Amino acid sequence: MATVTPPAAAIAIELEAPALPQQLLHRTWTRILERAIGNAAELVGAVVVFAELWILGANVFARYILHNPLVWGDELATSLFIWLTMMGAVGAYRRDQHLRLTALLRRVPPHVRSALETISTVVVAVFCFQLLAALLWPPLIPQRVTLAKFFAATYIGQEMIDFLPALGIPRSFMLLAVVVGLAMMLAMAVLRLIDGRPKTVVSVLVVTIMLAVLAYAGRDVFAALGNLNLLLFFVGFVGVEVAIGVPISFTFGMATLSYLSLSTYVPLSVMAGMMEQATGNMVLLAAPMFVLLGLVMEGTGMARRIVDAISAFVGHRRGGLYLSEVGAMFLVSGISGSKLADMAAVAPVLFPEMARRGYSRGEMSALLATSGAAMELIPPSLLLIIIGAVCNLSIAALFTAGMLPATLASAFLVVVSLRRSRRERVELAQRVNWRRRTRLLIVALPAFILPFLIRFLVVTGVATATEVSTVGVIYTLFVGIALYRDFDWRNAYPILRKTANLTGSILLIVAMANGMSWALTQSGFAGTLTRVLEHAPGGQVTFWALSMLLFIVLGSALEGIPVIVLFGTLLFPIARAAGINEIHFAIAVVLAMSIGLFAPPIGVGFYQSCAFGGVDPDLVVRATLPYIAALMVALLLIIAIPWISIGFL
Repeated sequence: MATVTPPAAAIAIELEAPALPQQLLHRTWTRILERAIGNAAELVGAVVVFAELWILGANVFARYILHNPLVWGDELATSLFIWLTMMGAVGAYRRDQHLRLTALLRRVPPHVRSALETISTVVVAVFCFQLLAALLWPPLIPQRVTLAKFFAATYIGQEMIDFLPALGIPRSFMLLAVVVGLAMMLAMAVLRLIDGRPKTVVSVLVVTIMLAVLAYAGRDVFAALGNLNLLLFFVGFVGVEVAIGVPISFTFGMATLSYLSLSTYVPLSVMAGMMEQATGNMVLLAAPMFVLLGLVMEGTGMARRIVDAISAFVGHRRGGLYLSEVGAMFLVSGISGSKLADMAAVAPVLFPEMARRGYSRGEMSALLATSGAAMELIPPSLLLIIIGAVCNLSIAALFTAGMLPATLASAFLVVVSLRRSRRERVELAQRVNWRRRTRLLIVALPAFILPFLIRFLVVTGVATATEVSTVGVIYTLFVGIALYRDFDWRNAYPILRKTANLTGSILLIVAMANGMSWALTQSGFAGTLTRVLEHAPGGQVTFWALSMLLFIVLGSALEGIPVIVLFGTLLFPIARAAGINEIHFAIAVVLAMSIGLFAPPIGVGFYQSCAFGGVDPDLVVRATLPYIAALMVALLLIIAIPWISIGFL
């Protein structure tokens, strides 16, 4: 069972008690040890985030100011990226921040939830153990065994002979991050099992061992099933694990390892290679930098000043706070690139005033969720960055193409919100005089400049998304420290730690999904899917309908990033062969996944918006439906009229 680490004060009280039950002492040391492992990983992750910021910043300075780029800069940043991913993944596991579906867990009795949590922990432990064994145990043991020969025969030992050209260090430096991260998460999972209910843990372990023995004994049966194994492992196995609350990243990883070990003769170490490949993409380095930018923006008060300025001009009108909510999400999305950061910046500022003026909390949360879906198209969206990196599309073109569709979707939301604001108590509104409006606008001007600066630099090709995110962090720190003087240095480490953890949870999904996508491709599934869709009746119309339905449904259950990595490489070539512009297809895909992500009753983003609004999700479902319908209309228009997406390319 996953446990919650108690605060330090509580631990101190337990240790000072004169007489404690043996079971309580037993659980105390497991929690202390798990906390120590998590703290160590978070410290390393925070240091790596700080180092990445300095390396990328120095690289930008050398390239654009000194006109003498650092040859080793990109290589060092990429080499550290996998350390950031793995240490962040450990920190996210410690704090239970890995993305997973919790709809079932919230509705089952406590004893059933305990059993499901134990199963989830066992899955994590088994996956980490399997992959560690594949990396540290040689497939063929040398005849005359010595420690040196044994190590040289392992996968990580073989990587020792491959050196990075600029830095001159072995590639095993990056694989070492995978080993250390897996070992830490395995240790934490074992500690959680020790800390769980003995009967539940023993029952789950016995059943797991029996299933593993039966599965291994029936390898010939799996081999005879052929491509039916794809349905068994990547539909049935994944579906069950996602439903019971296993983190999505580990679900993908466990399904891939099970498929490779039971139905193929491919060494499991190939999974580590896929993980390294996924986190070796320089474009994806923009993800942690934009996450850091969002947190720094929140810490310096830039987002709050944008929201205050917008609400000062339109907040006193009927439906004005709805306009403020959509407008603030539109502008803030251009800074942080993260919907969580956007909602965290907007909700605390607007929701108290909206509640005072009679707005329903369900209505507020519904608009927050659906505006979050629409703003996934606003650059620098992490989804746009990842879809560009995975599908080899121009980030600048995606940023340009996303603006008009996002504006269209926002306009539909505004229309619906204005129609639903008739019962607002406008007499309670506090009109802001022009002197204060002007002051708020001037104060917020440096914050308003940032989103336009980011879009200009990327769209015009002056700088890459990674470089722009670095410049944005430096700019935000300068504005917050020198102009606003509103940055508390005590928050520096928590911001770096949160950046590492969120990056780890995001990029571990990308890494695992990359391995799963490779397995699907190698099995011939990609070719079969291509032939089926190419010969489906209806041509483009059928392809559009099936692909959008797929992305909406999977976007609600799996979130956008894993769906992109899994199906982007499969469906984009088919779209191109069908005569569909890939940028146009990408914009529609992102909006479809976002609708699924923020739609009830499964969408993860929907529950996040309810949490920010402090309202029961059951009370928000009905209020959300008109806004979801508006986004669906916008999606249909974007599909039917390609110019909306690609007219300015």
